Amino acid sequence: MTGFSDDPHKREAAKRRGFSFRLNIFFFSTFLLFCVLIIRLAILQFVEGPTYAAEKARLTTGDVRIAPIRGNIYDASGQEIAYSSSTMSLYYQIEKGITSEQGEAYARKLFEVFERYGDPSKHMEVEDIIKQMDLSLRMNNAFTQRRIKSDLTREEIAYFSENRDQFPGIDIMEDSIRHYDTDSVAVQLVGYLKKYRGVKESVERYKNLDRAEDMRDSYLDHEDVGMDGLEFMYQDELRGRNGLKTYPIDAVGHIVGPMELTSPEKGNNLHLTIHREVQLRTEEAIMSHLNKLRTSPRRQERAPHAQTGLAVAMEVDTGKIVAMASMPDYDPNLWHGGSISTDDFRDIEYLYLNGAIRQVYQNYQDPDERAKHPSSLVPLGSTIKPLTVLIGLNEKLFSPGTTYNDRGVFYFGREGTHRTSIQNAGRRAYGTMDGAKAIEKSSNTFMAEMIGNRLNARDGFKGVELWDDYMKQFGLGVVTGSGLPGESAGVVDYFHEAENASSQSALIRSSFGQQGRYTALQLAQYTSMMANRGKRMKPLFVEKITDSEGNVVQVMEPEILNEIDIPDSYWNVIERGMSRVNSQGFEGVDYSYLRKTGTSEQQVAGKTVENAVFIAYAPANNPKLAVAVIVPEGGSGGYGAAPIARQIFDAYDDYYGLSGSPKLQQETNEDEQQE
Repeated sequence: MTGFSDDPHKREAAKRRGFSFRLNIFFFSTFLLFCVLIIRLAILQFVEGPTYAAEKARLTTGDVRIAPIRGNIYDASGQEIAYSSSTMSLYYQIEKGITSEQGEAYARKLFEVFERYGDPSKHMEVEDIIKQMDLSLRMNNAFTQRRIKSDLTREEIAYFSENRDQFPGIDIMEDSIRHYDTDSVAVQLVGYLKKYRGVKESVERYKNLDRAEDMRDSYLDHEDVGMDGLEFMYQDELRGRNGLKTYPIDAVGHIVGPMELTSPEKGNNLHLTIHREVQLRTEEAIMSHLNKLRTSPRRQERAPHAQTGLAVAMEVDTGKIVAMASMPDYDPNLWHGGSISTDDFRDIEYLYLNGAIRQVYQNYQDPDERAKHPSSLVPLGSTIKPLTVLIGLNEKLFSPGTTYNDRGVFYFGREGTHRTSIQNAGRRAYGTMDGAKAIEKSSNTFMAEMIGNRLNARDGFKGVELWDDYMKQFGLGVVTGSGLPGESAGVVDYFHEAENASSQSALIRSSFGQQGRYTALQLAQYTSMMANRGKRMKPLFVEKITDSEGNVVQVMEPEILNEIDIPDSYWNVIERGMSRVNSQGFEGVDYSYLRKTGTSEQQVAGKTVENAVFIAYAPANNPKLAVAVIVPEGGSGGYGAAPIARQIFDAYDDYYGLSGSPKLQQETNEDEQQE
């Protein structure tokens, strides 16, 4: 009997029925899927459609920040010392793995475009372009965009915009270029700029400023920021506020409307107390006198190692600084673009910092040679003696009528190995003298025996503390209050001397100008305080701040930091002595002046060097200007520093007038009357 499964017809019929069933399942599933799809589309169209349509129509905005234009810096006569201009610049982002040969080929391509479409006055050689590209990473790291060229012409901008694919790594950005007076006016005081991206991680003041809540106040990576001096000190006032380009953007990122522009706000302007012409004459006086000192045939004047000079001129009643020089100086335009080459920086490494307010070493490239010479901080030498006598009088250690027999030498300490002598220059013995003559003759023995030794005998170590209190009241051993970044308080050694030797040694050596090293600005503030009889004025560098329209935002008022009450009879002794001090370079002046010379001795690299120090104020009866000059390794203050001060007083007299109206104006009026 044959089974059902063996019938081929029945098996074929069963297969067809199975296939038909599966086919029906497939079509039914497909039908269901299409139904679901149609229903979903219907929901999208009729239920959710309006919502998505509204979402599509909803606009957002895209903001592009525009860096502000930095405010200008003017001198006291209204001339620009530093100013900014807006320009379009070409930046280059170094490509990973680029070789020097590829870089040179890229530079030649840029050169050809610059030659064809650029301004001939902005000509750049291929070598200049390669230097700006900084392929060897000498000026920047690999992630920093390099500014290749500023002040692009419209033709250059158009060409690079149309052919951007041929120049990978380039970007054209609106830029603010800082220009400094080519005569280098008070450059260390004014300061310099760097790119924000290069300092935002390393300078505390600039950290996280690119994350400000208000986009108009957030910093841009490519903008310039102040790095020293007034540029840093007044960064907030000078910067201004960002502009914004605002674009309406739909949900898919398309710009769907016109751009709205919020223009940048230009920063405020600084109007300095520094007078350009007085400043330049101060700088010229220092440099010409340094040359004279190095080459002079006169033994008492010759100082072969006199390489640097520092000077500050301060108005007695206002604290305004009309000149501050740290020479030699440098061209701040080397920082053009917010960076500087390694070679250029090496040339200015010991010139770009302000030696008038901090310790700066001399510009010797060989570090071993540099270590053999003093820095800008020097002992005051005999310029401290007017204050020493004033302290002695005020502490009743002697009276204005007290006399002293100057034998040329004074001994202190225990007999034998600890016996120490203090001598006058050349061991001169001046005989009978009072406090005024002690200042006139610059008697070390008077200061040591009558003030230092007596103060120690009366107070011991407390005498050192008392001395320190007087020093600080007169601005020595504390910052001047100027607010300048990096200002030094000086170096005080008398406490160390008291602890390691004796309070007697500390006070005696301090009395004639040792045991402390100070800045030129501190010395000028001290001199001003001597001139106005006890008022320590805050040094002012900015007279007023104005906005971009010229409206006054702030006026800086004179500020007395502290006062000391000392009887007029004591001041009279000081002034009588200072009126008789011998100094060089003031022959034929038609104004009265009080002065003190100083030859400060200092141990440097195992040898004794002599620094020239000089202070003066004029006129004697109604002082208007105080001047301090320091010439490290300049020899005696009378020869090494005083002639520089004379030139500063003359310059001030010409443009301000020591006894009334400016002398140059008087001469002009006289010439007009004669005509």
